[in-house]
Amino acid sequence: MAKKLDKIVVVDIEATCWDGKVPKGMKSDIIEVGVCLLDTKTGEISENEGIIVTPERSTISAFCTKLTTITPELIQKEGIPFKEALTILEEKYLSKSRTWASYGAYDLRQFHFQCKAQGLIYPFGPSHINVKTLFALKKKLEREIGMDESIKKLGFELEGTHHRGVDDARNIAKILNWILNN
Repeated sequence: MAKKLDKIVVVDIEATCWDGKVPKGMKSDIIEVGVCLLDTKTGEISENEGIIVTPERSTISAFCTKLTTITPELIQKEGIPFKEALTILEEKYLSKSRTWASYGAYDLRQFHFQCKAQGLIYPFGPSHINVKTLFALKKKLEREIGMDESIKKLGFELEGTHHRGVDDARNIAKILNWILNN
């Protein structure tokens, strides 16, 4: 159970990806952890950042760069090891003691898989909010929809670049804030 309910840690990751099958010998690696804090009382979104992570089990494909705008050069210039990104989540965002949220279950699964594969401790506590499912239930939709479609349904503008964690985390926080206050 989350101990601190003052803020929700909203996360959106980007990972290495390919157009088609995963190349032999490669595994999908987190390359950006977009994160922000959503104040549960005021709805303020703060501490929004994109933590660029150096992939350890794969490389950035042209398809991945086209989708995310994350280039091998950006990774080389700003990338940090996955372990350091986990430390930032724990120390700066208090991720172990706060509820965290993501849009869908992909981020949750990817963190579990990558932490296990690299022998690292999962950086979050047990309280996770799946905003994608919650939004569909709140809006009484027949199926879950994409984050960008949810933003449009709410009449909000999609801020930043879709498929950049730093921007998508902020957009997800806006959706979650709407859910909590309507």
